[in-house]
Amino acid sequence: MKISKVFLYDEPSVPEININELGRFIKEKFCVEVEIREQFFSFFKDSTSKIAYELATSKIFNLLAPFEKRTPTSEEIILEENSITNFTNTSNIVMYDGFEFRQIVANTIPEIESRPDKFHLICTNKLTCTYDYEDYRYHGRAVICSNPAIISTTGIIEAPAKPREYYLGMFENMVQGLNLDMMKNQFKGKYLEYHDVKLSEIIKGYAMQALFYYLTGQPFCESKDCRLYNAHWQEDLLHSQLTVSNLCNQHQKILDEITKNCE
Repeated sequence: MKISKVFLYDEPSVPEININELGRFIKEKFCVEVEIREQFFSFFKDSTSKIAYELATSKIFNLLAPFEKRTPTSEEIILEENSITNFTNTSNIVMYDGFEFRQIVANTIPEIESRPDKFHLICTNKLTCTYDYEDYRYHGRAVICSNPAIISTTGIIEAPAKPREYYLGMFENMVQGLNLDMMKNQFKGKYLEYHDVKLSEIIKGYAMQALFYYLTGQPFCESKDCRLYNAHWQEDLLHSQLTVSNLCNQHQKILDEITKNCE
């Protein structure tokens, strides 16, 4: 598989992404042309009403059951339309089935840009989730690997778990009626927060995972010392993306092979 161009879509509600820096990173690492575009739903604003309806049908209402599409109410459709036209309203976290969300995006992209050599990478603040048949429940996902690929900034924050001690401390403080802010300060820096400046670096690793999946069929690495590591804990995410901030030797060789004829 050879990519001739990457279309990279911004998420203006999360300026910490630093979309221009991300575009330069992808161009440098994968030796590919990158076109930076505005937020996906703004770029394809002619389809706003249709997209709003489809997004409303992709919402998750039962975390313990596989996805079941339902007919949304008019109020739900209006809420979705407002959410994709008003970037500043990010107070409510809504869960969407990741594969349904991905299909909505794919159906919106025109056929001329849907050729296999065109790769679409969408950054969004919407929380994408997938159902796990091992524990029979939905889980938040930071990245949905496909073409188009989805990177959820909310998923980056919420999907990898915080330190175990954080949850124990949270529970103890709640039981004792203590202020939770002091406990949060104790763990500050050990996990990502909303509008965290570290997001600009973290998201590069997820972009690499999405591109590796499309180019090789294997997005993840088993080593924590690689940017392709599929972190389930925030501490592992910070380690692989910030402390290490590189590919392992094996995946660097694969990337070198992919880009060996780069001009």
